Amino acid sequence: MSDLYQHRLDTLQETLNQNGFDACLIMQEENRRYLSGFTGEDNSVDESAGALIIGPKGRILATDSRFELHAIHEATLFEVHVYKEGLHKDLPELLARVGASRVAFEETRVSVGRYNLFTKALREKEAKVELVAHEDMTAPMRAIKSTDEITTMRQALAIAEAAFSAVKARLKPGLSEKAIAWEMEKEMRSRGAEGLSFPTIVASGPNAALPHAVPGKRIVNIGEPILIDWGARYNGYCSDSTRTVVLGAPCDTFKRVFDTLFEAQARAVDAICDGVSGKAVDAVAREFIEKTFPDGFGHGLGHGVGIEVHEAPRLSPIKDNTLKAGMVVTVEPGIYLPDWGGIRLENMVLVTENGAEVLNTLDYHDFVIAL
Repeated sequence: MSDLYQHRLDTLQETLNQNGFDACLIMQEENRRYLSGFTGEDNSVDESAGALIIGPKGRILATDSRFELHAIHEATLFEVHVYKEGLHKDLPELLARVGASRVAFEETRVSVGRYNLFTKALREKEAKVELVAHEDMTAPMRAIKSTDEITTMRQALAIAEAAFSAVKARLKPGLSEKAIAWEMEKEMRSRGAEGLSFPTIVASGPNAALPHAVPGKRIVNIGEPILIDWGARYNGYCSDSTRTVVLGAPCDTFKRVFDTLFEAQARAVDAICDGVSGKAVDAVAREFIEKTFPDGFGHGLGHGVGIEVHEAPRLSPIKDNTLKAGMVVTVEPGIYLPDWGGIRLENMVLVTENGAEVLNTLDYHDFVIAL
């Protein structure tokens, strides 16, 4: 395992050098884990489990006493430093210890307040160190999954799909969205999930027109769409899927929306391969949907999945990426009609050199729940 983390650290160092940095400060929880193996979790934006400080003369995992033994056991390629009054107090000394002079930090994860504490401490110690905000340098590394990562994600997906099948068999009129979401969580955890990729979405009837609806007390009824978006986390990696089902016979609108999405998704998956633009893949599905439902599909077609449920790359009309073999992305077209509801179809897809492999096994067309 240490060879894996050493390879990741070597790749990161090359990226730093190419961008004019000699060191970096890593505070994002997922990046800490990816680079060190340390699984400590941040409880909130303002409470951190620690930081990686990586420079030409060393690597330090700085944390507090709650995580000391945890860090020593997991982050074997790092010197563990325990701060007592907050990271900012010890930061000048730690940066000097690793030989840092121009330090990149994650611009999306370091708050203005924390940045001010860091720079104040450096000024007070007259440290000749420059902190430079930078986009996440680990994102391109994390986007391409190793064979082991893909295997782990297949396991996360298998847990999630088994849970869905179990809950689907018990769906009936009279259940609330919130109750169904709770059943999904219980089933995933009982099958080995360490947690959820994100809070499960269960949206029925008109609520299904809200892409990220929050499950509530609404009772599911016969003949209406029931959209379920869920994912299991297993050994640190996420799955993400969506299925839309109906109790009893579907109406004509349901069938027309479903058929449009099924074809749009199939076309998008067929367009995926190594070297293709994520924007171009999005356009394949979007242009097909807009012929029949001009205003029905508003969000992006998909996103990368890994340690985070939403990570690079994106399949989107507003942000372009080049897809590469080894990336795992969702393909999730949706059509949302106010006052009626919505349908979303979402599969996880592995980009290969020759095309794409759909990782999901659940049959889309098994959406009718007989009563």
